[in-house]
Amino acid sequence: MLGLLKMNTGKKINVNELDNLIGDIDLIDVRETYEFKNQSIKSAQNIPMGQLVSDPNKYLAKDNTYYLICESGARSARTCNYLTKQGFDVINVLGGVSSYDGKYKS
Repeated sequence: MLGLLKMNTGKKINVNELDNLIGDIDLIDVRETYEFKNQSIKSAQNIPMGQLVSDPNKYLAKDNTYYLICESGARSARTCNYLTKQGFDVINVLGGVSSYDGKYKS
C-alpha cells in the first residue's frame, strides 16, 4: 500500500472535459459516501478509495477503462497510481468535483 501514497503520473483528463464523455464512460467517485451524497457528477458511481483499493477485482474489470474522480484530484491520483500498478486502465480526472462547471453536477 506504500505505492498508494505516490501521485499518479499516468493518464489524465481535466474535469471540465467530461461533459462530452458523460454517458459513454465509467466514472467512479472515490470520495467517502457522505461527500458523494453532498455533491457529485450525476453519472458517477461512488466507490470510496479504501474499498476500491482493498479489493479492486470486486469493482473493476481489467479490460475496461475507468475515469476516477474525487474532490480535488489528489485521492483519485493516488488511487489511479495504485490501480495502474495492479493492471487496471484508469484515468485521473484532474480538478475533481470541486472544479467541475459542467451541466451534470448534482
